[in-house]
Amino acid sequence: MSGPGVEPGSAHAVSAVTLPASTGSVVDDYALPDARWDEMLAPNRSVRPPWREVGALLDVLGPLGLQERSDTVRRLLEDDGVRYRAHGAPVDQAWSLDPVPMVVDEAQWAALEPGVVQRAELLDAVLSDLYGGRQLISRGLLPPELVLGHSGFLREVDQIRLQGAHQLFLAAADLARDDEGTWRVLADRTQAPSGAGYAMENRRAISRAMPGLHRASNIRRLGPFFQAMRQSLQRLSPTQHEAPRVVLLTPGAGSETGFDQAYLSSLLGFPLVEGSDLVFRDGRVWQRSATGRSEPIDVILRRVDSWFCDPLELRPDSQLGVPGLVEASRLGAVAVANPLGAGVLENPGLYAFLPGICEALLGESLRLPSARTWWCGDPAGRAHALSRMESLVFKPIARLIGRSSRMGWLLSSAERDELAARIETEPHRWVAQEALNPSSAPTVTPAGLEPRPVLLRTFAVSDGPSFRVMPGGLVRVANSTDAEMVSNLDGATSKDFWVVSPGTQLTDLAVIPDPLAPDAVSNAVSPRVAADLFWLGRYAERAEQAARLLRVTEDRWRDVHTGADPALTRCLRVLLETTTAVTATHPGFVGDGAQVRLEQPRDELLSLLGDDARSGTVAYNVRRLRELASEVRDQLSSDTWLVLSGLDRTLAPFHAANRGWAAADDIAPALASVLSSLLAFSGVIAENMVRDDGWTYLDLGRRLERAIGTAELLNANLSSSYDVGAEALILESTLIAADSLITQRRRFSASAGAETVLSLLLIDRDNPRSVAYQLDQINKDISRLGPSAESLKRQALDIAARLHENDPAALALTSHGRREALVTLLDPLRHALSELNTTIAESHFVPPVAMVPLNPFVMMGSV
Repeated sequence: MSGPGVEPGSAHAVSAVTLPASTGSVVDDYALPDARWDEMLAPNRSVRPPWREVGALLDVLGPLGLQERSDTVRRLLEDDGVRYRAHGAPVDQAWSLDPVPMVVDEAQWAALEPGVVQRAELLDAVLSDLYGGRQLISRGLLPPELVLGHSGFLREVDQIRLQGAHQLFLAAADLARDDEGTWRVLADRTQAPSGAGYAMENRRAISRAMPGLHRASNIRRLGPFFQAMRQSLQRLSPTQHEAPRVVLLTPGAGSETGFDQAYLSSLLGFPLVEGSDLVFRDGRVWQRSATGRSEPIDVILRRVDSWFCDPLELRPDSQLGVPGLVEASRLGAVAVANPLGAGVLENPGLYAFLPGICEALLGESLRLPSARTWWCGDPAGRAHALSRMESLVFKPIARLIGRSSRMGWLLSSAERDELAARIETEPHRWVAQEALNPSSAPTVTPAGLEPRPVLLRTFAVSDGPSFRVMPGGLVRVANSTDAEMVSNLDGATSKDFWVVSPGTQLTDLAVIPDPLAPDAVSNAVSPRVAADLFWLGRYAERAEQAARLLRVTEDRWRDVHTGADPALTRCLRVLLETTTAVTATHPGFVGDGAQVRLEQPRDELLSLLGDDARSGTVAYNVRRLRELASEVRDQLSSDTWLVLSGLDRTLAPFHAANRGWAAADDIAPALASVLSSLLAFSGVIAENMVRDDGWTYLDLGRRLERAIGTAELLNANLSSSYDVGAEALILESTLIAADSLITQRRRFSASAGAETVLSLLLIDRDNPRSVAYQLDQINKDISRLGPSAESLKRQALDIAARLHENDPAALALTSHGRREALVTLLDPLRHALSELNTTIAESHFVPPVAMVPLNPFVMMGSV
């Protein structure tokens, strides 16, 4: 589950050569580092051949043009909703991408690629042996304590095997060039390798930000890699049929690389599921369905670390896994990739032994060397490491959350003594590695183009008898020229990685899946996803209703400032109170301190627009909309994020932290922009979303929210009557808030009276804004959910029948300033709609029973 580029390497501080004043050429002004390999410039400052196209463009763009491209890339990533969450951070942060790619040519790639393939084959052979005959240990090629003492070695999965040529499905390696330009492996990633989705997104963003360069450079495409991944996953199926069902198991949208997982899911065309969406029953793993139609799962591509995957046999306190998954794997009922226990290969202590193992298992020399590594469990290695503590990097053999590397030259004498004592106590748990100075690549900064240390993550996927390497990868860039580590924890950015080829390449911005049998891709929607989509629909509608009501209220407030009309003043007060009632933002304009806010509504109106921490406001509803969209990203069109990013940009100045910069004059244009974006969101859903169960739940939530909101609006505005002038303004405002004023004017010649408004917004089955219309659509949605929803359908039909028993003329009658018949209808109607919501949740969104650790000591911690 770890994020890309976390803790893969280190670098000593390197100074840059001082250059004369600017010559006007970006490349000429580029400060070539004096102690590390630079990707763009040779030591004599000539541009390396693969970089000539890029270097020429850098000079054409100049510093200003590069900053503009950087801004363009940032906006594109925002529009795509690309996020990353550093470990321990409370919220996501924007993914950062430098506009200047890192480039190698075909010859350089041809030298690197076979080494990546060989390493994947070697790790595959090691994995097969460690969970098989363990000949590497019995033959003395690996010390037993190095393997058996590693937390990634899981005895529970011993002898479990995938069918096919390989046990390792996907391998990633973090690489760096040393100061001679030789690629070295800093770390292997086999637990749940992340970053492939980010690599493809980086390619998409750069191709749009610099389309001319992208087209002219003949870049090797990434699409075939994902196509191979898809096909290989299908071949893993233990049940040989035309339509194996494959899912991607995620820890959830809140994980560090939630975007990466969701985007990979969409690239492969397989559903994204969480542990609670799956169940082990009758010897198989099944995907739970909100409609009760569970479907068997054949292959799981996991992004959950092994020990969290099964609370029955592995970590009892895990809420991320599937109880019984180990047993299902043991029975051969499901294939898990990478297999459970693959994290044992992330042990850096293996690096000291890989050259010998490669000779023994493959009969070849190791082509791609690791950073020189000394395992402290070996007396000679420990002695060497402890004698050179000031120049080595020390790591535990098992990766820890957060920072785990210790750079000896940064430690005080006391800290080195403390570390040495820890190593002497448990030497088999530590390694020492040489400190590399990773190569640098030109990176756009506010100060211009600077050389920044870079690391490359490559990916290799099982493909028939061997492995296929992604002709590209994820480049991580340090946050400064003299950074000691390239790490997301320190604010590293990323780059696209180009392998330029002499031949013309075909586009790969969309990965086209293989044609599958009709039942190959599941249409089942789990209760979790169904609930998220249902509430996505509700919050989208809630945001729109709040924005419409706030807009008409703000408009009346403006009108009051132009003249002291008593009718207008009365209308404004009603609308302000209605705003609080409908949005449930109490005390607002009705509770404690309401009189002050009624007299000076500016601050409250700004809060209702932009306070994203206050339930019921426009900004809060939009924030929840985005959060829910993140949970079901694989269900939504990519255009969704273009709309949501626009909403975020509009509302950002009105958030509580920024509101001092916002003025009341900004409310109206902001609301217009918000409504425009919300309407665009509705359009994306209407035109781009397949009419499956997922769409049905989303539409069901939207229709229910609109029915509830309209009933609340009518109750707040029309349950009392007012003098003629105020009444007319309130009725007109109600129609505007419900987006039905034009409909009223087209269909009724007279000005709107209470009877007309109630007919139009309550009972008219042809008005898409009426309660009756929503109930009709709710019944259609429920009918799509099949026989399991029959009782729900009867409940909805009963609500509709009771509504249609009413006469708008009778509802409009007043007595002592009250419309009692209307109140008598609306109170039970709102209650019935609330009960319908409860029934939907209880019958379709029931989560699995919470898992409780079987071992009571697991949660107690160490003494």
